[in-house]
Amino acid sequence: MIVLGIDPGLANTGYGVVARRGGRLVALDGGVVRTPAGASTERRLGDLHEALSELLREHEPTAMALETLYFGQNARSAFAVGQARGVAMLCAGQAAIECFSYTPQQVKGAVCGSGAAPKEQVSRMVAALLALPAPPRPDHAADALAVAICHANHAPLQSALAQAAR
Repeated sequence: MIVLGIDPGLANTGYGVVARRGGRLVALDGGVVRTPAGASTERRLGDLHEALSELLREHEPTAMALETLYFGQNARSAFAVGQARGVAMLCAGQAAIECFSYTPQQVKGAVCGSGAAPKEQVSRMVAALLALPAPPRPDHAADALAVAICHANHAPLQSALAQAAR
């Protein structure tokens, strides 16, 4: 199983690729897709589409896991995140890859054991779970790897539940 985790954003979209090998999770890739602040929204979304499509071709994941939209105080920011999330889902759909969504609390709970864990703890736990020499940087990459870990750990249960429902 290979999972592409996405922490969506218009300016910075984090991505993390995690595989299950021999009962362990390993990081295959991680980073941030940055779009230029001065560019039009449609150009930024186009650049994001191109970058995510390339990641899907390169890693051929079996699933994409996305962090759900968090509606904080800034509706404008939430709208931009929603647009980036939609582009990621479009890329997955074009590649015939199933998408799964997790709330920030689910991701933190899966990685740290607490849905209220601070960002620093998430980064440290991602490094520990993936046997990385240091916490991943920047935070968007660490968050995306955490989303991928969350799905990799939930996928067997989801599969079993789906089969039981048949």
